[in-house]
Amino acid sequence: MIEKRSFDSLGRHDADWLAARFHFSFSGYHDPKRERWGALRVWNDDTIKARSGFPPHPHADMEIITYVRSGAITHQDSMGNKGRTEAGDVQVMSAGSGVTHAEFNLEDEATTLYQIWILPKERGGKPYWGAAKFPKDERAGTLVTLASGFADDQQAGALPIRQDARLLAATLKSGQSVAYKLGEGRYAYLALARGRASVNGVELGPRDGAAIRDESELRIDAREDAEIVLVDAP
Repeated sequence: MIEKRSFDSLGRHDADWLAARFHFSFSGYHDPKRERWGALRVWNDDTIKARSGFPPHPHADMEIITYVRSGAITHQDSMGNKGRTEAGDVQVMSAGSGVTHAEFNLEDEATTLYQIWILPKERGGKPYWGAAKFPKDERAGTLVTLASGFADDQQAGALPIRQDARLLAATLKSGQSVAYKLGEGRYAYLALARGRASVNGVELGPRDGAAIRDESELRIDAREDAEIVLVDAP
């Protein structure tokens, strides 16, 4: 089963500094058919204007992954962490028992990113933040795991999260294909950061999404140069 979610169908919030599109119910956007997808709770497509951003605010009991598509985001939190995450790279904040953070675009151009929230296996625990570089040329033509709750993935360089889930990404040239096996009972969600591609024959355009279940294998075929972001969750 593959449910295409076209970019035009997403929830939306527009402010003078933020253009947000919501793949799932979030903030003032509510769609009972788009509450969550397994443990995946939020997938926001944000465009943040230059020299603006999210002021300090709290979170708890959520695995929050930021995938930067263009520009950069600067993070600061109540644990004392500070960091700048550039396009193609990823940061993870495991909110645990509670943390306050701010996310600002301190650049002279707009920043675009995916903000992805995954429900943790257990509530509480010590908060954590980390970031890592994942150059796009190193995932050309192949899916690379960027964040994961599985020890083998973490040992290979993926950022840790507190759920049996994975965030993967690939950059594909037109005509290239990749395949991914989806375990029984798992939920996948795929977004096309740029370009055009098909997933098991379902055509997706720029910034479209697809909710996937009961497909033993995903075959992703690039119709033009494309950037794929995928979550595999319980």
